[in-house]
Amino acid sequence: MTSPRFGLLVMAYGSPGSVGEIDSYYTHIRRGRPPEPEQLADLVSRYEAIGGISPLTSRTRAQAEAVRNALEAIAPGEFLVVQGHKHAAPFIEEAAAALGDAGLERVVGLVLAPHFSKGSVGQYHDRAHAVLFEAGVEYCPIDRWHDLEPWVQFQAAALRHALSAAGPNPRVVFTAHSLPERVLVGDPYPEKTPSSAQRIASVGVGKELGPGWQSAGRTPDPWRGPDILELIDETASTSSATGLVVVPQGFTTDHLEVLYDLDIEAADRAHSHGLGFHRTATLNADAATFEALAERVQQRAQSTST
Repeated sequence: MTSPRFGLLVMAYGSPGSVGEIDSYYTHIRRGRPPEPEQLADLVSRYEAIGGISPLTSRTRAQAEAVRNALEAIAPGEFLVVQGHKHAAPFIEEAAAALGDAGLERVVGLVLAPHFSKGSVGQYHDRAHAVLFEAGVEYCPIDRWHDLEPWVQFQAAALRHALSAAGPNPRVVFTAHSLPERVLVGDPYPEKTPSSAQRIASVGVGKELGPGWQSAGRTPDPWRGPDILELIDETASTSSATGLVVVPQGFTTDHLEVLYDLDIEAADRAHSHGLGFHRTATLNADAATFEALAERVQQRAQSTST
């Protein structure tokens, strides 16, 4: 049996494995600064509201497995697939080091987020590249994949399904994770997320729709808006819409930002105004999308870095 030629580093945000790990997880997100007791209590209460722990880790593990299986189907034995997280073990650096020691020709980096931003996806790639550069292994990042046709078709089908259940005259809002305005200067993220929303809408419902943002951090810096909660309030006060259909296009799995920020917090806000609220399904491990991702990974592995 021949050894793999290429590596694939699948990267995700990471999540605590138990309620007892939330404190250390939050401290890591805060770059080593422990949260204040009230901040920790608030985060714990959010996890408790969705069942005690986020399914993010198991969902991203299933996504990595979906890519691995799809790669094995088109390039048997050629890829060693390893998963690393930004804020939870195994960390990106650990996973990259394992690939750096494996005698591979090059490593492809894939972040489980479809849109590129220097302040988010770019940070994952920077961390992986730093380790692999020291190991003398070429690193080939995949910066974005929201242009994959199966991803567009999945989102469009999910939108049509949600609209069919929403009743007459809903307002459709596409969301992605907000980022601080200071990191978005000269960044493609604020343009690419609305453009992919328009692409999905053109396929799904045949009309143009405006973007929204969600899950902004609790820092003094201004974050990109309008926030989904503001859009709900605006809909109630100025629109004839009877409810909202939210498409969380920036998120690939069910996790805290979807299950709490949308399904609980945003839904409660909509219902307080007498508005209906529906949310489209997230990608999770959609087979067609991950088969297309595997093809892109193979293409990237077989090309030289640019």
